[in-house]
Amino acid sequence: MSEVAGPVVAAFDFDGTLTRRDTLLPFLARGLGWPGFLRALLLSGPWMAGYALKLVRNDVAKARLLKMALAGRSSAEVAHWAADWAGRDLPRQLQDWALARLAQHRQAGHCCVIVSASPDIYLQHAARQLGFDALICTGLEVVDGRLTGRMSTANCHGEEKVRRLKAWLPERFGADAASQVTLYAYGDTAGDMPMLRLARHAWYRGEPWRDVPSRGE
Repeated sequence: MSEVAGPVVAAFDFDGTLTRRDTLLPFLARGLGWPGFLRALLLSGPWMAGYALKLVRNDVAKARLLKMALAGRSSAEVAHWAADWAGRDLPRQLQDWALARLAQHRQAGHCCVIVSASPDIYLQHAARQLGFDALICTGLEVVDGRLTGRMSTANCHGEEKVRRLKAWLPERFGADAASQVTLYAYGDTAGDMPMLRLARHAWYRGEPWRDVPSRGE
């Protein structure tokens, strides 16, 4: 990685980029146990099927699943699930190429951030465990120590990743410095494309993304 003037940020998608596959369903299965997990899937089945058939938006199907799986659960209980998942399951799901890129960015002193549609309830643990400097993701609402099953932010997917990242950069570096940021971005699905297009250097499924117009070195 060549030296550049100004801040350097490395933005990583999580599911399918840092990990080999989706993590939300395995996390819910770990926490709920198979009977509770299958019940949540059954109750959200029509919405999930609609999403698979491209008849229901990603955020709508996800909201229904989260409500069926998490509404009324104490935040302490779910935090225990997350710590268990991060210790037992996460290390086996990580991709070597992504960890190598993350290590290179960290060694170079770059600011590393996860930008993901997955929820904060377990990504907070993953971000700390992997040594990230910041986390931008989908927030879940907690009232009086219990999850409502509702999102507290917009689903951090597609263009929302760009909106959240653009809002975060001046908060992190200041308005003047944010305009000088050199952005590296890593993703694996169409939902990551807007973030990849924002970046000066982009990787898609472990390979440099050639479709990004050159923005100079």
